[in-house]
Amino acid sequence: MAGSHSSEFHLRLSNVEGFFLQDEPTTDPSSFDYVKSNFGLISRSYGSDSESDPTGQKTQWERFADQINALNRDSPPGTSYRVLYLGRHGEGFHNVAEQRYGTDLWDCYWSLQDGDENGTWVDSRLTAVGISQAETAHKAWEKQIEQNIPPPQSYYVSPMNRCLATATVTFKGLKMPLTEPFQPTIKELLRETIGLHTCDKRSPKSTIEAEYPLFKIEPSFSEEDPLYDSKLRESNTARDARLLEFLRHIFATDANTFISLTAHSGAITSILEVIGHREFALATGGVIPVVVKVERVAGPAPVRKIDPWEQAPVCKVDPKVKGVVGSTVEVLAEV
Repeated sequence: MAGSHSSEFHLRLSNVEGFFLQDEPTTDPSSFDYVKSNFGLISRSYGSDSESDPTGQKTQWERFADQINALNRDSPPGTSYRVLYLGRHGEGFHNVAEQRYGTDLWDCYWSLQDGDENGTWVDSRLTAVGISQAETAHKAWEKQIEQNIPPPQSYYVSPMNRCLATATVTFKGLKMPLTEPFQPTIKELLRETIGLHTCDKRSPKSTIEAEYPLFKIEPSFSEEDPLYDSKLRESNTARDARLLEFLRHIFATDANTFISLTAHSGAITSILEVIGHREFALATGGVIPVVVKVERVAGPAPVRKIDPWEQAPVCKVDPKVKGVVGSTVEVLAEV
């Protein structure tokens, strides 16, 4: 109809390079040390320095915050710049089990079980090493606080126990706003790849509330896990779409600039993918910040290719026969 127009719009997300080492293709994720590198913050000048720090007295983090605030101040309507502090949970019992059995046997058999003789990994908890990694993150934040890092103004966390525990150990008691008492918001969509693996089935809402009574839970959060599927596992592209939906929701409903997300390797991989960041695998307990440009764009969002969810692969060796190498015996139906 002549003169009509659509009110439909979407949020376009893009990574802003130049602030952190993890943006640069020469930075090797396998040797990257977020603690020693100040979360990867690059020592450099910014366009806002002449106005915000004419005498050169501010720390690199203070000048970084000034630059982000200047970008937001000078942005056109509908555009904002956000900083995401991405933290991966510490080592869980499922991580140890995958190392013990190898990824192939883990994916085809052991990840489908509740545990083994060493313990359970349903909604996997942190190991002693995992707790230590979260304590390292706590100390790393303490170090950055001394340099006046802009603190998170919002905290979001996956509903999986290993993330709830990691966030607690990492942030509780830090001398930053909103950390005493520490009350992050639990978000259903911020979880690991969904389905098949029992470590990725969350606990009931009542169980989470009992263990973390101060944490806030989003209103739509149900008692039982509505997403877990014991027969199928979410494809990577489906996970990407889910995390993009999560980010768009956060950016549309939360006006804060500095935001903390405590999540998983798969979730963080998807977050980096959908904002156009280079691949950057985090070790358990790792932390990296990224800068995201958020633009309100007229029209529907581009259609993403989403692959169907997948069944568990068939084991090429019998997982019950220890020490068998190279066997072509498949797991029987009753396994």
